[in-house]
Parts: sequence; structure tokens; C-alpha cells
Amino acid sequence: MATQDELKQQVARAAVEYVKDGIIGVGTGSTANFFIDELAKVKHRIDGAVASSEATARRLRDHGIEVFDLNSVDGMEIYVDGADEITENMHMLKGGGGALTREKIVAACAKSFICICDATKLVPVLGKFPLPVEVLPMARSYVARELVKLGGQPVLRDFTTDNGNIILDVHGLTIMNPVEMEARINQIVGVVTNGLFAARPANVLLLATADGVKTYKK
Repeated sequence: MATQDELKQQVARAAVEYVKDGIIGVGTGSTANFFIDELAKVKHRIDGAVASSEATARRLRDHGIEVFDLNSVDGMEIYVDGADEITENMHMLKGGGGALTREKIVAACAKSFICICDATKLVPVLGKFPLPVEVLPMARSYVARELVKLGGQPVLRDFTTDNGNIILDVHGLTIMNPVEMEARINQIVGVVTNGLFAARPANVLLLATADGVKTYKK
């Protein structure tokens, strides 16, 4: 039986097959780290990468991969990242690592979002994993009250984002309509963004299972 790390490594290797040339976007988290390690083996193929967090930028540079500022790049063919939860509709819940805002921005600039996960992340309905919401510090209490009105139980995470903001992890949600919920939370004054990636879902899901890597396409 493969361990979770071995599954992540398998799916990271599968994602490298989608890397052609130019500049690629790279996500944040344990699965993305495995992808960076695999990407280093084919770094001669690419011009460099755009990182979704300071931690990812450091790991890329440690492997000798040039990191570009997003503002200096016109666009990218692909963005590769993991998810905390994903449905077969390719709607994702992300942000367990706290990089959701930059992940969402880099993903928006890529033509194709390739999500890499192990089979435990595929769910019928999003929300069992607490939904991260990045918030301006002065708006914390107000946003928390508004999230309670939506049926959630927000908990302040002991964490500061790369943007200098805070994260409220919202427990107790059953997210039946993630596109609508994503927009609704983003409209709360003081919210930077939330961890629902539904308005812009994944294009390809590479799912590591006991029977190998399965591919789902939007």
C-alpha cells in the first residue's frame, strides 16, 4: 500500500508531463513541493516559474529555477497546485497552507489549472475541510459576524499571510453551490478572498490512487 507521500510523488511526476516550455505557475503546499522537486529534473525545458508564496519561491530558487514576478509576465500556459478538497465538477477548496490569495491570482493568469491530489481529497460536497478566508486585520470581528450569518463557525488561525493579513477558518459549512458561496463571501467588506476556487475551477485533475494516477478533465 502506497503512503500518502508516495501518492503525492506519483501525481507530481504525472504533472511534469504537462510542462512544455515558457514560464509556469506553481502552487504552495506539500503536494506542490513534490511537484517542484520533480520540476527541477526538467528545468532545462522551462524559462522559469511564478510562485504563489514566499515558501514556494524559496524552494524553486533552491533548485536553481528562476522565479519571475507576476507583473513581468504576460501569462502562463499552466498553473500546478494541490487542493484540500475537490469535487468531480473541479470545484476546489484551498488555503490550508495560507497562500490562497496569491494562488488565486497566479491561477487566474494561467490558461490551464492542473490540480494534483491524492484520492482522499476527492469529495462529493465541499466544506468538511474548514474554508479559509483571508481578511484585513481591522475587519476581523465584522467579517466573523457576517460569516456566522452564512452558517459558519469562523476560527482565527494563528498565522499571518504573505500579504500581512489574517485568516479565519470557517467550520461547519456544507457548500452545495460553491460558485455562489465564493462570490457571496468575497462581497463581505474586509475580505481579501476566500479558499473556494469555483468561479475558476481546475481544468485537469490528476488524482493519485492505489491503482495509479487517474485523470479527470473539465
